[in-house]
Amino acid sequence: MLSSIPLVLAACADDTESDTTSGEDPSANDTGDSGNGGEVAELEFWSFWGSGSRRETIEAIIEDFNSEHDNINVEHVYQPWGDIWTKALAAIAGGNAPDVIVQDINSVRQRAEAEQATNLEEYIEDESFSEKFYPQLWDTVLYEDEAYGVPFNTDTQVIFYNKDAFEEAGLDPENPPATWAELEDAARALDIESGDGYEQIGFYPRWNIGPDVWTLNADEGVSWFDDEGNVEINTPEKVAALEWMLEWQDYYGRDTINQYEAEFGSGVADPFISGLVAMRGQNLNYYVNLQENAPDDLDFGVFRLPEYEEGSGHWTWGGGFVLEIPENTDNPEESFEFIKYLTSTEVQERFGMNSFDIMANIEANENLTTHPELGERGLEMYQMAEKSLEKTVITPVPLTAPDYIPLVNTQIDAAFLGELTAQEALDAAQESVENLVEQNQ
Repeated sequence: MLSSIPLVLAACADDTESDTTSGEDPSANDTGDSGNGGEVAELEFWSFWGSGSRRETIEAIIEDFNSEHDNINVEHVYQPWGDIWTKALAAIAGGNAPDVIVQDINSVRQRAEAEQATNLEEYIEDESFSEKFYPQLWDTVLYEDEAYGVPFNTDTQVIFYNKDAFEEAGLDPENPPATWAELEDAARALDIESGDGYEQIGFYPRWNIGPDVWTLNADEGVSWFDDEGNVEINTPEKVAALEWMLEWQDYYGRDTINQYEAEFGSGVADPFISGLVAMRGQNLNYYVNLQENAPDDLDFGVFRLPEYEEGSGHWTWGGGFVLEIPENTDNPEESFEFIKYLTSTEVQERFGMNSFDIMANIEANENLTTHPELGERGLEMYQMAEKSLEKTVITPVPLTAPDYIPLVNTQIDAAFLGELTAQEALDAAQESVENLVEQNQ
């Protein structure tokens, strides 16, 4: 499950402080020889940031890096979202891989095991380097306890809500739902029926937030696998969560859900922007879409995923991206210098200012929670990010189950089609994934 990256706001980065987390100014790295005989190391950097402010920001950052490093020159190469990783595999196999690439955070270990990514341990000279990053993000880049990438950004699933709709329904817009029961009550109050359908649907849990997230939320942060790699699909909590989701489908009706999904679009046709949906689950940087497309009078707020029951925790899911050096490239030392620059506090803060991504660098995010140029709404987003990250789980794909996701989703889809009960679906998924693990051990 990959995080989506929408277009971003216009660049507004300023001259911020140096990277105090690492104790050194990222612009003060080696500017002379680096063991390459005084020659300039030409680096190719692949990303999928191909348009708008995101591309403008990364290219401005690269320009600054190049001007500060006499011995390194980085060229940004855009690769389309659907092609970048396929092209990377072919380039690595053909011996002409880029020097640095943006990769999915959940599959680092697969590339490390396949010897497609460079072990970075010999280039990480500062023992505290990993402490700059959120622990759950750093854990994803480790293979056999050694780093094969560096976290760049992440996301977290939250719920956006229409404050005006709350007021019209007699709900307190400053007191959004905190538990699943409260979420259900609020949704019913927000529903507006019209003829044979709905003028407004309060909430439907499967829109943008999948069963994998709700089951994780119910099971106190345990995904389909626990920390030891054991398959944990058909636990009582996860079965109850899937049953709860099926009850929502039964309430609105499968035909109604399908009808409204067919009307969903982007921009002003977005169901939350158009007013069709009063509460909608999304990545936190959905805020950028609202900034670009929502009318000025849309008064919205955001809240953490509610607790399964009071005290169980506001558990949620996050994805994200890392920076890697493919195996057998010519300039790994200079490439890592560039990676250090991109993940420094100063540069991470600058990128976050223009994307409303949750950056991997802890200090950068903390700085953004109080940044005066973000405005009240922008500050609200980063403050929510800080809260939500406390219970955000990242789910790297286990080495013993590389293709497990279709096995689970097939059974869950059968439950939503009425072919299996929640218990039957998760029992079947448990058995299928256990068999897959056994085959790969």
